[in-house]
Amino acid sequence: MTLTPSRYVSNLRERQKAETRDQILRAVARRLEAGPLEDMSFAEIAAEAQIGERTVYRHFPTKEALLGAFWAWIQTQAVNPTKPAKQRVREAANSIRDGSQKPMRILVATDAWEPQVNGVVRTLTRVIDEMRQMGHTVEVISPDQFKTFPLPTYNEIKVAVGVYEPVQEHFKAFEPEAIHIATEGPIGLAARRICVEWKLPFTTSYHTRFPEYVSARLPLPLAAGYAYMKWFHKPSGRLMVATPTMRDELERHGFRNITAWSRGVDTIAFHPRAPEEPDVFAGLERPIFLSVGRVAVEKNIEAFLALDLPGTKVVVGDGPQTEELKARYPRTVFTGFKVGEELAAHFACADVFVFPSLTDTFGLVILEAMAAGTPVAAYPAPGPIDIVPGSGAGVLAVTATEGLREACLEALKLDRKAVRAFAETFSWRACAEDFVRNLQPYPEPEQTRFWRKLRRLARVRRRRPEAA
Repeated sequence: MTLTPSRYVSNLRERQKAETRDQILRAVARRLEAGPLEDMSFAEIAAEAQIGERTVYRHFPTKEALLGAFWAWIQTQAVNPTKPAKQRVREAANSIRDGSQKPMRILVATDAWEPQVNGVVRTLTRVIDEMRQMGHTVEVISPDQFKTFPLPTYNEIKVAVGVYEPVQEHFKAFEPEAIHIATEGPIGLAARRICVEWKLPFTTSYHTRFPEYVSARLPLPLAAGYAYMKWFHKPSGRLMVATPTMRDELERHGFRNITAWSRGVDTIAFHPRAPEEPDVFAGLERPIFLSVGRVAVEKNIEAFLALDLPGTKVVVGDGPQTEELKARYPRTVFTGFKVGEELAAHFACADVFVFPSLTDTFGLVILEAMAAGTPVAAYPAPGPIDIVPGSGAGVLAVTATEGLREACLEALKLDRKAVRAFAETFSWRACAEDFVRNLQPYPEPEQTRFWRKLRRLARVRRRRPEAA
C-alpha cells in the first residue's frame, strides 16, 4: 500500500511521539536507581532523557500520570527490570496512594460554610483541618467574606452577591497550585468562570442531589437541574463523589471524569453513652427514634413522622418546614439545632437513628449515629445503600417508599457494640488524603510562569495611571 504524503507525515509524528514517550519512561527507570519517584523532579527526568522539560509535561502533565504510565510500561518490556527497581516503583505508587504528596497551596471555593450546619460544611471544615495538619496551605473563599442575602424559603442559607472581582483578587493574591470548587452557587460559579477563562485546572465535588432538591421545592423538571449540573461540572478535571451508587447515577446522566472521595467521622466526639453520662431523653417513652438534619421538604422527614412506631420520635434540627410539621405531628419532640457535645449526646441516647432522605449523596449523620453506637434505619437511597448493607450497623427499607417502619423495628435488635466497631473503620485523615490525591495541580513550570506573568501585568496596569 502506498502512503499519501499526509498519512506518511501523520505516521511519522506518531512514531516520534511513541519514541519520545519511551525515552522519558526509560529515563524514569534509570532515575529510580537513585531514589523514589516522589523525590524526582521533571527537570531531572528531562535532563536524564536529554529532552526539554516542556516535552515531559506535554506527555505527562502530572506526576501521577507519569507514574501510572511507567507502571504499565515496565510490565510490557521484554527485558525485565531489576528487582530493586520494581520495588521502588511499588513504593512510589504506595506513597502516592497514602497521601504523602508534597505540600501545596490549595484554594477551596464554597457557597456552604459556617455558621451553616450541614454535612457539606462539616466535611469541608474537617478535610481542610486535616490538610493543614498534613502540611498543605489552604485558602477558603466562602460567603462570610461577602455581602449576602437569605435564600428565599430558606433563611438559614446565605447567598453571596458581587463576588466575581473579589474572588479574582483572592486567586491573584494566593496563587494556588490546586483549585477545588465545592458548590455550584455564586462563589462556585465565579471560581469556575475564572478557571475556564484563565485555563487553570480545577476539580469539583457533588455534595447534594441538586436537581432533585430544586424539583422538590420548585415547579422545575429534573432535566433542567441535570442540564445545569452537567454544564457546571463539564470542565472539571475530576468530579468527586462520595459513593459508588452516586457515581453510577451521575454516569447514567452523562457526567464524566467521576472519582471516589470517601467520608470520615470523628469517633472521639461521637461515642457511645457512658453509664455515668446523663440521658438527654429521660422522661420520654422508649424506644427513641431520632432524626437529625434540616427540617425541609427535600429531607423527606414526613415519611418518618407518619410511621406508626412505639415510643417517641425526636427531630433535631430546624428549617422551613418546622412549624408546619410541629402542628401536624404534636406528639413528636422537636429540639431545634444541636451542635458539639449536645448533638453527640442526642445520637448516643437514641435507640434508632432514622434517615428518610432520598436526596442526599452520602448522609454524614449516618456515620455520626453509628459512631455513637446507634443503629440506623434508612431507605435504599445513595448514601445508605453504600454504607448499611453488610455492616451489621443498620437496616434498609425494602424500597424507596416502603418498609421504613419494619427497618426501624429490626434496627432495635442490632448489637450497639458492632455498630460502633463499624464506624471506627472510617477516618477523616483517609478522607483528606483521598481529596488531595484527586486534586489536579497546575503543573510546573507553567504554574510559575502564569502567576509571574499575572503579577507583571498587574504592575504594568498600576504604573499606567502614574505615567499618564
